[in-house]
Amino acid sequence: MQDRADEIQAEAEAETEARVREREVREKTPTATEKALTREERQIVGSHARLSALSVYSIILREGEEELHRSKTSLWWSGLAAGLGISTSVLMVGVIRAGLGPDYPYLTLVQSFGYTFGFVVVILSRLQLFTENTITVVLPILAKPSRDGFYNVARLWSIVFVANMLGTFITAGLAVHGGILTPETLNAILEISRHLASMSPSETLLRGIPSGFFIAALVWMLPSAKRTELFLIIMFTWLIAAGDFTHVVAGSNEIFTLVVSGELGILTAFSKHILPMLIGNILGGTGLFAMLAYGQIQNEI
Repeated sequence: MQDRADEIQAEAEAETEARVREREVREKTPTATEKALTREERQIVGSHARLSALSVYSIILREGEEELHRSKTSLWWSGLAAGLGISTSVLMVGVIRAGLGPDYPYLTLVQSFGYTFGFVVVILSRLQLFTENTITVVLPILAKPSRDGFYNVARLWSIVFVANMLGTFITAGLAVHGGILTPETLNAILEISRHLASMSPSETLLRGIPSGFFIAALVWMLPSAKRTELFLIIMFTWLIAAGDFTHVVAGSNEIFTLVVSGELGILTAFSKHILPMLIGNILGGTGLFAMLAYGQIQNEI
């Protein structure tokens, strides 16, 4: 039985080596037009080549494996910082809304740019945001499923999610009772929060699917960004806000603002708002994008 298993593994390794050699030959063989180029021109062409899907997958896979082996303490503090940082999104939307007024033309499109601030802070600071991990730490499990792997993903998800929630709860408390905001800005944040809370659980869940998909797509594109990371982050997170989609971490800050102000109960906040957003983001990030991303390269591994 063991001999057969070793034989199957050897065959799989041989097939992988054959695919690698085939790609190497294809990369080294000049195309019909490249034959007419000088050596320097060929180098320029090579430097402008995009990363292959397999290369992007390998980059994110390595990042995911590193995240899965980080200590609990590191994950906790990074996740807490991300919860605090992502709250900047709600703050900036409130600031813009208060400054322009509720009757400003195209208010939703303009104030949605404020939503991008928190994501820029969190992503470029390399903090632990739960929705990024719906793809990053899942790819290692898709590549090599194991009991330890599933445990590590559950461990990371649990720590990061709780830390994110605590961070957004703290900032919600500061916004409502800290005396750091003008009455106009606080009222604008409460208006935004009430809009999210007015959605039904099913609507909240369904609107969370595109949001999870967009964040996972953003993570997939960043390795190929080549100095356009900031633009990509702004573009996709603006789309989440402008499209009125739901993001569990940023959205939890809005929901907790209503909890702290006494307009919403904590059990209702989690059962009817935060949990549906969480499920929607996981379905969009892991159930859709991560599976599709893995599907396009699984035969090349």
